[in-house]
Amino acid sequence: MIIKAVKFRKDGFYTQPFVFGGEDGADKYDQNVQYRGSLQNYLIDTGKEVILVDTGLPAGTPEEKPDEKSFGFTGFDICSYMQALSALGYKEEQVTKIILTHKHSDHSGELRSFPNAKIYVNAEETGADELKGIENVVPVYFTDGAYYNFPESQKITDGVYFIKAKGHTNGNGIVVVENEGLFYMLHGDITYVDEALYQNKLSVVYEDKAEARKTLDRVREFVANHPTVYCGTHTPQGYESLEAKRVMDLNNPVSTTLAEVDFSVWNKTGKYVCSVCGYVYDPADFGGVRFEDLPDDWKCPRCKQPKSKFNPA
Repeated sequence: MIIKAVKFRKDGFYTQPFVFGGEDGADKYDQNVQYRGSLQNYLIDTGKEVILVDTGLPAGTPEEKPDEKSFGFTGFDICSYMQALSALGYKEEQVTKIILTHKHSDHSGELRSFPNAKIYVNAEETGADELKGIENVVPVYFTDGAYYNFPESQKITDGVYFIKAKGHTNGNGIVVVENEGLFYMLHGDITYVDEALYQNKLSVVYEDKAEARKTLDRVREFVANHPTVYCGTHTPQGYESLEAKRVMDLNNPVSTTLAEVDFSVWNKTGKYVCSVCGYVYDPADFGGVRFEDLPDDWKCPRCKQPKSKFNPA
């Protein structure tokens, strides 16, 4: 079995209030501490079939243009998700299954490019806007019982398990791959950066805070008791750990390397991008109303996050 990262954005950042402030409050943390960010999803080649875990941003999603007030930045385009998949040597028709960790568009963006693959989605998210009109969705009800300390799971194929992990979204899930004595945990946004797992901190993005806490506790318990390679979506630590087969050790954190950010390099277009779900606010679609002139209590139409989670594009 082979596991690969599908890399499509690099050199982003996430601030300490964003990645640590879910329970204590963002104001308790330092906006000037910026952890490395990126965007990648994952591919599992079993030798018999090709399985994707999430499918990137929709082609044509503009890059964000962050400033000193931005909570995070998903990174500069390397290429589109589909180009990244091709660069790994795979064609869309080879993909037999897709496991969606959750609905947000940086995870579900190219589902429509795989009409012949079975798309496994937590049944609680099959009605999400991001999945509307997609006919090859397979609702998952997690009927296979517990997977170690996780109460609900579904076996997708030999060695590949889909774990119910509510919190970040109500239909959030984790994929665990068992291979050569290691457990590869391919997750969406349980944490945005590995430092949050070490420090036992929730991000500010969740639909159910209590369930997000339960999920993080279970992840930490699992990692403490099983040799786990922890592979996230929003940090280069995800693919660095994968490529090194580096087992997560909560008692011996990998040294933090902070992002280096130069806000002077961006020219802004008037559009704004949600740093959580990728929704693009274009004034042309709203009668020319500038983002800056929207009410302070305006929220993202897709994920309901506040204006503060948007970056200029």
